[in-house]
Amino acid sequence: MIQRTRQAMGAVRRRLPWEAAGVWSSARRACQGPGPERELLVQSLKAAGAAALAWAVAGWWWNAPMALMAPWAAVVLVQATVYRSLRSAVQHVLVVTAGTAIAAATAALTHNTMVAMVIALPLTVLLGNYSRFGSQGLYAASTALFVLAYQSSTPADVGHRVMETLLGACIGVAVNALILPPLHTRGLRRLQADIPHRSALLLQDMADSVSIGYDIDQAEEWHAAARALGTAVTELRTAHGWHEESLRLNPGRHLRRTTPARRVFEEDLHWAHITDHLEALARTLWEAAGTRPGFDLPSQPALDILAELLRSAAEVCRADAALYAAEEDEADGADGETVTASRGRHLHEAHLAMERLKDLMRSGPGTGTPGLGALNAESQRLLVELAEVAGSPYAPR
Repeated sequence: MIQRTRQAMGAVRRRLPWEAAGVWSSARRACQGPGPERELLVQSLKAAGAAALAWAVAGWWWNAPMALMAPWAAVVLVQATVYRSLRSAVQHVLVVTAGTAIAAATAALTHNTMVAMVIALPLTVLLGNYSRFGSQGLYAASTALFVLAYQSSTPADVGHRVMETLLGACIGVAVNALILPPLHTRGLRRLQADIPHRSALLLQDMADSVSIGYDIDQAEEWHAAARALGTAVTELRTAHGWHEESLRLNPGRHLRRTTPARRVFEEDLHWAHITDHLEALARTLWEAAGTRPGFDLPSQPALDILAELLRSAAEVCRADAALYAAEEDEADGADGETVTASRGRHLHEAHLAMERLKDLMRSGPGTGTPGLGALNAESQRLLVELAEVAGSPYAPR
């Protein structure tokens, strides 16, 4: 037992420098400029300020007997979005009211704190687990404990507790809505530019190696990179949810200078399909490199055409990322038009390479291998989705 304790303490001591370095790095980034760390710092300061304001109003100005309830409610209701603050405020007030009422009723019926706890706590814990109350449900049991432990179960005490909770909830929501209301657009914009950029790098790497020869290790790296893109698309869906929620009931959306997200969720779904096809392409190249018996590499002419197609597709993805960067800078509209034209040109070149690849598969003897057929199909699906992103639907022959 002593040996295990020493080992645990040693692990803690070794971990402390890493933790301290991480905290210092986050603090430095929060001071240097906008980002998640800065947003977390702002929300933390707002929560602390809301709690102090609620205590000043309830404890100092109102001189309420249970002033603790106001700052308690205020600090937990400065949430990540204004909509979430308002929804949580309703849940919190209902939960605290219910927990207070249950505890006061059991205390009045039993006249014994221990017996009242035995009755009230199971009821409030069950109530707190009701899904409609969300994360605020845990305050039902804690409120009941406060009521019973401090024996504040008279009708006047119950009324004060509910009114002070309502006061703190109003202050917490007001502070979150009126002082730098949170808008979650930065993470969404970053992902919208990052996914096409990373797709372009992957396609370019594949194009550079396919025609000159690649090995299983390279193909495995491509497959892993494509799967990582799928994870980024999942993060993009989450970022869309946060972005949409942060706009609801937010008075700051028209007051603060923010760059709107360029694409809507339906358009970003095309990138989910693109990453799926990239993963399928990488898997097919991996299988053709020898991991799947009877799934040989296509002929060299087919690989040369495929390299051209992938290179043009990479330029389309790169142009989409560059177009997004141009639209971030409102003064660079002319450059945005140039990038749009370049994207259309590269997309046309990819379509031509696709048609040549299909002609080769139909006409050349021995070229209709399973590997070439799979590559043909996934390449065509990839181009269809890229064309949808570019706004010029591709009708394959």
